[in-house]
Amino acid sequence: MKDYLIKISLYTAFLFLITNCAISKKNDTIATLKKTSLLENNDNYIAKKKSERKNFFKDSEIEAKWVDSIYNKMSVKEKIGQLFMISAYSNRDSVHEKEVKALIEEYKVGGLLFFQGGPMRQAQLTNAYQSKSDVPLFVAIDAEWGLNMRLDSTYRYPWNMTLGAIENLSLIENVGRNMAKESKRMGIHFNFAPVLDINTNPKNPIIGNRSFGENKTNVSEKAIALMKGVQSQGVFSTGKHFPGHGDTSADSHHTLPLVDFSKERIDKVELYPYKRMFDEGLVSVMVAHLNIPSLETQENHPSSASYNIVTNLLQKQLGFEGLIFTDGLAMKGATDFLSPGDLEVAVILAGNDILLGPINVPASFKKLESAYADGIITEARLAHSVKKILRYKFKAGLNNYKPIDLNNLHDDINPSENDALHYKLYENAITVLKNDTEILPIKNLDQKIAYVKLGDDTNSTFVSTLKKYTEVTEVANSNIDSLNQELKKYNTVIVGFHKVNKTWDKQEFTATELLWLQEIAKHNKVILDIFTKPYSLLPITNFDDIEGLVVSYQNSDISQIVSAELLFGAIDAKGKLPVSINTSFKVNDGLATEKLNRLGFTAPENEDMNPHILSKIDAIAQKAIDGRMAPGMQVLVARKGNVIFQKSYGHHSYDNTVKVSNSDLYDVASISKMISTLPNVMQLYDQNKVNLDTKLKKMVPIFKKTNKKNISFKDLLSHYAGLQAWIPFYKATLDAQNKPLVKYYRKVADSQFSTKVADSLFIRNDYHDTIMKIIADSPLSLKKEYKYSDFTFIILKEYLEKKTKKRLDVLSQQNFYNTLGMNNTLYNPLEKFDKNNIAPTEIDTYFRHQVVQGYVHDMAAAMEGGIAGHAGIFSNAMDVAKMMQLFLQKGNYGNKQYFSEKTFDAFNTCYYSNEGVQRGLGFDKRINKDGPTCSCVSSSSFGHTGFTGNIAWVDPETEIVYIFLSNRTYPEVTAEGNKLAKEKIREDIQKIIQEAIIK
Repeated sequence: MKDYLIKISLYTAFLFLITNCAISKKNDTIATLKKTSLLENNDNYIAKKKSERKNFFKDSEIEAKWVDSIYNKMSVKEKIGQLFMISAYSNRDSVHEKEVKALIEEYKVGGLLFFQGGPMRQAQLTNAYQSKSDVPLFVAIDAEWGLNMRLDSTYRYPWNMTLGAIENLSLIENVGRNMAKESKRMGIHFNFAPVLDINTNPKNPIIGNRSFGENKTNVSEKAIALMKGVQSQGVFSTGKHFPGHGDTSADSHHTLPLVDFSKERIDKVELYPYKRMFDEGLVSVMVAHLNIPSLETQENHPSSASYNIVTNLLQKQLGFEGLIFTDGLAMKGATDFLSPGDLEVAVILAGNDILLGPINVPASFKKLESAYADGIITEARLAHSVKKILRYKFKAGLNNYKPIDLNNLHDDINPSENDALHYKLYENAITVLKNDTEILPIKNLDQKIAYVKLGDDTNSTFVSTLKKYTEVTEVANSNIDSLNQELKKYNTVIVGFHKVNKTWDKQEFTATELLWLQEIAKHNKVILDIFTKPYSLLPITNFDDIEGLVVSYQNSDISQIVSAELLFGAIDAKGKLPVSINTSFKVNDGLATEKLNRLGFTAPENEDMNPHILSKIDAIAQKAIDGRMAPGMQVLVARKGNVIFQKSYGHHSYDNTVKVSNSDLYDVASISKMISTLPNVMQLYDQNKVNLDTKLKKMVPIFKKTNKKNISFKDLLSHYAGLQAWIPFYKATLDAQNKPLVKYYRKVADSQFSTKVADSLFIRNDYHDTIMKIIADSPLSLKKEYKYSDFTFIILKEYLEKKTKKRLDVLSQQNFYNTLGMNNTLYNPLEKFDKNNIAPTEIDTYFRHQVVQGYVHDMAAAMEGGIAGHAGIFSNAMDVAKMMQLFLQKGNYGNKQYFSEKTFDAFNTCYYSNEGVQRGLGFDKRINKDGPTCSCVSSSSFGHTGFTGNIAWVDPETEIVYIFLSNRTYPEVTAEGNKLAKEKIREDIQKIIQEAIIK
């Protein structure tokens, strides 16, 4: 089967390559193609193009022999059967299946058009039906936005209207290519796409989002790109609905729509895409059921049954020689004209080749036989269509038919690369129509932002992504006046309009929603983001009060993610409006916005990472959980400024009651040093308040008369100062039974005991001074050597607070967290977050005698009221990644410079590498076998670990940020020690990340 597919693929690709080379001259410019005088009025030009197209439609010798050999063996009945493409479903019962088989066996029908069902069931039925046919069947599907238009468990691409907003044609060609690969894998030969209708009527009930837009050039270019992608894979495109269904106010499924335009208008507008497509090698056309008086003088005569339209216009005047399908013959636009049988005879006489989905095959077949017997349909007419059908069966490889291989079918038609393309499509489609006062992107994250939902569809992905950038509050109220009163507390209001992602469903604002939008916009600074078709904006007559207007086109998860990225500047706006909105916005309107270097989100492939390899992280995380190395964890991977992997595993505890979510908080332990104390110190360094040689006696006066007075700033941060590793300060405050002494603690706070250590436990306020004195009086190592010490950052907190006259938690919030959007990063999280959103770190049986949840695990930090230089920060993987991305970008994030590149380089340097110290100033840079990383990261990489089971690491060479957070210390630190470290769980995940890089 694989050899067969390869041969057919190569043959078809070669055939189309020859065609496209013959037709598309490389030196032709877009301007030349757009010269309507050439396309519309120049007979010589048309004749020339007809001649060029013959290069494609011409039979090869082998092909002609095969066609003749099949045709000459056929009875009249078998020939007539080839004209039929009948409807088939894979979600119906055995009765339907038997009916289809009977039509194949008795009437020798030539093809199947599959509708609703599932991929595996359809593939099985295709094989079964093909086995019943003497001549292999054509298989077609109406899959304008991919197989998912008809089949469950398959991939859905954006609508044409969304693609119409994209300027990058190669992306649309890739859509066609991917769609065709999936169709081909399903044994499908025709995709009834692209739609070539120019939707100049906003009230069109059946086309709408199915059109690329209202501009003929835009529609043509997008359709050509999609077709090239489809046909490059050996699947045939069918342009529809000839001669043009875009400017109608009726649905041909239910009636015969009127197209009341002159020949000149139809020639210049509706036919324009077809001429362009024919020149590019379109294989087939579907003729619509339309009433077009200027082209067909007979009253209420459908275009599908019009000789003037199908033969004189399409084949003779326009020179089209490919296959011609009728639109569905069960549609009212056709059945109201003639009864079954008479209708089929009429459309064949009009010049169509394939009868699509007739209501009554036996009746139609009988009428066609009679018409042939009576000479109404001649042998020459029958041969013209049947031989053409056989020629295309040969081109489709049906001369060497092989059944569909059912192995791995689901995965083959749902490749992971589809999401990667989907992200790119929305990154290029989403359109900004208003940006008053440069409200977009939202630069200032230190403001209050509200979100208000309109519409009746889901919005959770949009809101959760917004909240990954900063704190966004969902505000809802059943009364508009009360709502506006609530909104007064906010600087900016994001209004999201979310409608169901279905083409034919109503997607308009309700009257109430329009009133609410008007009132909200009148009283607030508003960004309106619509996740539906642009036409939904038509009822809005005045946009003056709306500062920001974004069209996101569809309400899918990826469109919601990408739209949130755009609002916060992780991507810039590129889309162009494919239709006009009254007089407010014109076709091709679309504003560019500034791109800020904030973290975005995309599929791994878009940053050259293999998602299948990354998926191996799941097994390692599960190994850690099953081995009771940690009850749960968060893992995040970003590359080149985009998060490409973010998952949570396990539960808060081993009782499996609370699942870990991406927004939950963990005690990050020593990572606090790197993401709180260190950046604040770097800012002072950047301001020349301290330098590498500054002595400790100058930084913190308490050390002036101690053995530590001459420790330099460089030695202090390199852990090369000889400080003790640790002193268990808490033990001196406990009695013989390890219970808190009344001398130091109270269960209820008062003026002297207000520093909270845990629930119902407050330490005396002056104990901080005791800790500092113990450190000041502690001995130094006799030998100068590397020794990691928490004292370094306890001392630096003292320095920062004395120097700035602000507490460390206030400094970090003001200097970094508020403006970085790190709204889930803080000390003492219970002041803001519910306990259920915080993973517990330990059941403490030696000091606090309670479950430590929401309070810092580190005992010394707890004795500092939870705010310490070496520990105390709670955060989640997303927030930690922001700070690490800032470091990767050498002090810049969101286009704000927090400290200079020179400062970052100074802190990311190993000053004592010759002495075996593999640390920068505050950054861990160890890569030896005893270090916290795999040996596969570069020597320029840096980061930090945390005692509770964490790592945050950056590799500048690969531009990868890796975050792993867990509570491996829960329920207790066991006698076995740190199993998470011993089993190298974090390192093994890092190895997978490195292996996933596509070289």
